[in-house]
Amino acid sequence: MSEYPVKILLADDEEVVLEIMARKVASQGYEVITAKDGQEAWAKINSSLPDVVILDLNMPKMDGWAVLSQLRHNPPTRRWLPVIIISARTELDSFKKGVDLEADHYLTKPCQIEDIFKAIRLMLSLVPQRQV
Repeated sequence: MSEYPVKILLADDEEVVLEIMARKVASQGYEVITAKDGQEAWAKINSSLPDVVILDLNMPKMDGWAVLSQLRHNPPTRRWLPVIIISARTELDSFKKGVDLEADHYLTKPCQIEDIFKAIRLMLSLVPQRQV
């Protein structure tokens, strides 16, 4: 196991969803950082350096697509920071855009918390120095 707590950044503008997800993810031993909009998510990514980012797409100030695009165009986060999209958008164009912007995983709402846990573990297994 890692010597430091794994940090997960959760970004969603629905406060109830964010609180429930944060509690459940924290119950698995992860350190949880939350953001209620894309601009806050971007700031916290840069200040907290999370191990995994979970983004909703429909957020105020900066949507999830813009956050993902900035992550993938920013040299320090381009390759090492796994991103999971969780969205109510189920249309094929959203999945294609996620692939184009290099999202690492895409889950559709509503999803089971176990699916989120599996996605987190998968993302952590892809980071070379991390053992899950």
